[in-house]
Amino acid sequence: MFVCPADHLAIRKARQGKKNIGENQVDTYYFDVEKCKVCHLREGCYREGSKTKTYSITIKSELHKEQMAFQQTNHYRSKSRERYKIEAKNSELKNVHGYGRADSYGIQNMEMQGALAIFTVNLKRILKLI
Repeated sequence: MFVCPADHLAIRKARQGKKNIGENQVDTYYFDVEKCKVCHLREGCYREGSKTKTYSITIKSELHKEQMAFQQTNHYRSKSRERYKIEAKNSELKNVHGYGRADSYGIQNMEMQGALAIFTVNLKRILKLI
């Protein structure tokens, strides 16, 4: 059970969410509202007139734990420092050169549109460097 800062024990605990589907489950602890009404630490904790008092703790799934561990590695940090450069080029392609939406039907037409947009961006870069 969970104990609040005023040393009141939760009266029940419930786990919400489905397990083994890649989403995080939540442990919700329920407290006795009558104790909260007369508690000396109720400021910022208990809202006047509320019928229930709960506190929730998220339980990270294995997938999220692995991702959090990966984000602490040096490899991830070095790659994330370079990402803004790539995202800027993608944004230019999409917003300036129309790469976000197909102009005509068919995979071949989309490939042609992509090739022309990328060629245009590369040509602009070459001209800027000259």
